Amino acid sequence: MTAAEREFRNKADESWNLRVTVPAGVRDVTATFLNRTAALEETARLPFMRPYPAGVNIPETRQGAHIRHVEIVGPLNPTGPGNGPSRQRLFVCTPAAPPADEACVRRILSTVARRAYRRPVTAADVDPLLAFYRDGRGSGGGGSGGGAAQNVDAGLERALRRLLVSPEFLLRVERDPAGVKAGSVYAISDLELASRLSFFLWSSIPDDELLAKAEKGQLRTPAVLDAEVRRMLADPRSDVFMENFAGQWLFLRNLQASVPVQSIFPDFDDALRQSFRRETELFFESIVRDNRSALDLLRADYTFLNERLARHYGLQGVKGTEFRRVPLPPGSARAGILGHGSVLTVTSYPDRTSPVVRGKWILENLLGTPPPPPVPNVPPLKPTNTDGKVLSMRERMVQHRASPVCASCHALMDPLGLALENFDAVGRWRTLGEGSSAIDATGSTPDGAKFDGVAGLRQALLNNDRFVTTLTEKLFVYALGRGLEYYDAPAVRALMREAKADDYRLSSIIAGVVRSEPFRMRRAGS
Repeated sequence: MTAAEREFRNKADESWNLRVTVPAGVRDVTATFLNRTAALEETARLPFMRPYPAGVNIPETRQGAHIRHVEIVGPLNPTGPGNGPSRQRLFVCTPAAPPADEACVRRILSTVARRAYRRPVTAADVDPLLAFYRDGRGSGGGGSGGGAAQNVDAGLERALRRLLVSPEFLLRVERDPAGVKAGSVYAISDLELASRLSFFLWSSIPDDELLAKAEKGQLRTPAVLDAEVRRMLADPRSDVFMENFAGQWLFLRNLQASVPVQSIFPDFDDALRQSFRRETELFFESIVRDNRSALDLLRADYTFLNERLARHYGLQGVKGTEFRRVPLPPGSARAGILGHGSVLTVTSYPDRTSPVVRGKWILENLLGTPPPPPVPNVPPLKPTNTDGKVLSMRERMVQHRASPVCASCHALMDPLGLALENFDAVGRWRTLGEGSSAIDATGSTPDGAKFDGVAGLRQALLNNDRFVTTLTEKLFVYALGRGLEYYDAPAVRALMREAKADDYRLSSIIAGVVRSEPFRMRRAGS
């Protein structure tokens, strides 16, 4: 195929535009290829799984078609504002003709202000919004005058704009009660507790049910608070907690910046990257929602796969793009987060694995004992081929830490990272390393426990209560929005004692964070 023919082919679908009438509301859009005749043979895209060549100026050698992207534009020539879910939620009543409309509008604005400000509202809160409503209705939102006097939508839009720039909405303000001595510690109000809880588990404002309990002063009752935590974790809105916390704790947010070298890892593409992240998010979610032990994050004998990810892992029997829970074979290296491609990829370099990065990640995120920062002017890792001999990763690391300045830190990190050396830089399993030499994945933890490979490392972490303690500390940091201080240590220890009696169930640990004094208390300012 000539360059001109390839250019024509790549632009052949630029005019594939389709215009359809779609009723207002939430709709699912699906794009697929239909095999209309048996005369057209459907074949796999060869030789790689990614849908484009592995480098610049490399001819396309694969067969079949693929969808690069779908763009949806609209609405075109809408006939009205529609009646979608957001509009139904906003219009708790139907405004009449002016001036009788203001009674309903005040009710609308009071309802939305209560949600936005996360507290009961008064006339002093609603009156400024109503003034903006009158201004917007009178101008029609654009100064058209005359017939625009009854433009209720324009008036409400102006009022909502005013509400959304209010500090009461943009900021979570916790004010010290009158008469509280500076520096003293006191219990926050039920309404403030509702906001803390909602932003912890939903990353959003409290719903009406949570606000109602807070307004009645019921939320600080332990039984009510525990029930609300269970309800909120069971609600689909807690999906954002699963995504945000896992993304922060396990570095899943860094996946987007991971770009493995194409010539070395030709099968890696964005579909695989997204599958990596979704696997870990669904796995973490299952531990919470199924009320499983936090230790199952390391030892669970199942994961969540689609066909693309299962083929990458070398697992059979999974078809289609949908993720589903898949049991793992006994003794599988994929058990727990240590076998997830997401973790293994974000702790690697684009062209190779990094025992240092992986070991540092384990120390910081699983054991809570970060190593000291590196000294200045650390030399780079020596190349694989030295004096005609192909060095294994372990041999290269031995040479790298020959300096006494580097040895103290690397002695902690390297053995942990080398335990994962059977996984390459994109999480595929391998038994041979550089120069086709067998991988030596033995090592020991900082406390001296010996292990062999990922299975031995997993067991060593399970035998060390630092893993659950570190996870609990990470949850505290996420919930409080600040780092932990020395005076938080008693709360962490108390929660660990409670969690141990309940087999370290992750949902119980989350509930314990909410019940803790750091979450429910505040120190008065000066």
